[in-house]
Amino acid sequence: MKGLYGKTDARTQATYRKLKSRVQQKLLNHLYFLDQTDPRHIASRRYEQQCLGLLHQAKILAGEGEYSMAEKLFRKFIRVADAAEFTAYAMLGARILRNLYAEMRQPAKYKHIVGQLSKYQQKLTLEEEAETLYTDIKMAVNHKVRSRKYLLSQMPAYEARLEQLHKKVKSYNTFHFLYFIRMTREELVGNYEEIINITAATEKARKQGKINEKRFDKRFNNYMSVYAHLRCRKAEKGLALAEEYFKDFHYSSGNWFYFLETYLLLALYAKQYGQAFELLQQARKNPYYSKQRTAAQQRWELYEAYVQFVRPEQSPLKLRHFTQFVQTVPDYGRDKQGYNVAILILQFLYFLQRRDIEGLLARLEGLRKYEQRHLRDPATLRSQLFFRMLLMTVKEHFVLAVCEKKAAPLLERLRATAQPGEAYGEIEIIPYEDLWELTLGILRQQQAELAAAELAERNRI
Repeated sequence: MKGLYGKTDARTQATYRKLKSRVQQKLLNHLYFLDQTDPRHIASRRYEQQCLGLLHQAKILAGEGEYSMAEKLFRKFIRVADAAEFTAYAMLGARILRNLYAEMRQPAKYKHIVGQLSKYQQKLTLEEEAETLYTDIKMAVNHKVRSRKYLLSQMPAYEARLEQLHKKVKSYNTFHFLYFIRMTREELVGNYEEIINITAATEKARKQGKINEKRFDKRFNNYMSVYAHLRCRKAEKGLALAEEYFKDFHYSSGNWFYFLETYLLLALYAKQYGQAFELLQQARKNPYYSKQRTAAQQRWELYEAYVQFVRPEQSPLKLRHFTQFVQTVPDYGRDKQGYNVAILILQFLYFLQRRDIEGLLARLEGLRKYEQRHLRDPATLRSQLFFRMLLMTVKEHFVLAVCEKKAAPLLERLRATAQPGEAYGEIEIIPYEDLWELTLGILRQQQAELAAAELAERNRI
């Protein structure tokens, strides 16, 4: 402000606020000219934009008394809304036309549109009930882990009611809500094989013309398929699908980053660490990277730290940044829900690699406390087992052969335990089995370095 006006008194502040308001309004005016025709955007946007444009034009004409021209545009508005199954818009158009026909004294058209309006109202009432169920579920899923667990017990009743509503209405809206709840249910319990089946069946129905393509977002369906392949440990197939589907996401979209996260994790699960590094670089170079939420940017930093840890030669210049991240990131917190265990494990491995006993003991205590407080549920067995394996390295004084032998039964149990569903929170950035191989590799390297140092000392003597 001082740079613009040279001072910061009350009058200048008022002038600055007015300027800021005018600039903001000019920017908002540009929203009318956004191009929504790119197929990498949500398909429904362009049809909704068309609807709103027609509605705006028709209302202006009606306000100017051009009833005949306005009527044609309102009827077109309803046709476009019907084609895209925007029930609320179609009902709005029918309500305006009812009032318009009353004004124009056209009883036949008035009677017809009143009947049409009644059907829209009945349909919208049922769709709104379905949408309320949908938003209730979505809110619970995005809330605390405890609320997700409670939601599991409520899912059968929600699904049964949505099925009833869909049978009555048979609209895209009720289909979408039912599709979402079925996907959510399987995701919460960790039945990712069934999600692969649901996404495949949905894609087949889309290709057969059974789903309204003006509304259906195939990108979400593709994303869920790729994510399910990740959680099913079908990394190679999932990676191939990710490469195929990624082109359907526009780089300015938040969904581009969400999809790239899963793409990156698939590369890590497939042990394609070089490809994972390239995907990280792709995310960093995106001009919209800084517009992500803080939590999302912190996830990318955590992914980068893991890649840096498993392949430090990929980016040696960032070693200082990596060290700072590992040492300063909070042990765990609510804002990092789902990634707390990943943070604790990375910190432990970092200090293990450095053979920093003081740091290790501090992480050891953190691991124990977190396990006692948060890993009592049977669904967290994989994290419990891996924590015990890590603790064993300290307990057995980092002796490779002893650690490998005593951890073998735990490793077998780990391999036999499936990853939990989303209701139980924690995400494995790199599978625990692969992290254990990395841990043994650290111990092996340290053992070789100690042997070499002892040999050198004997030779010196």
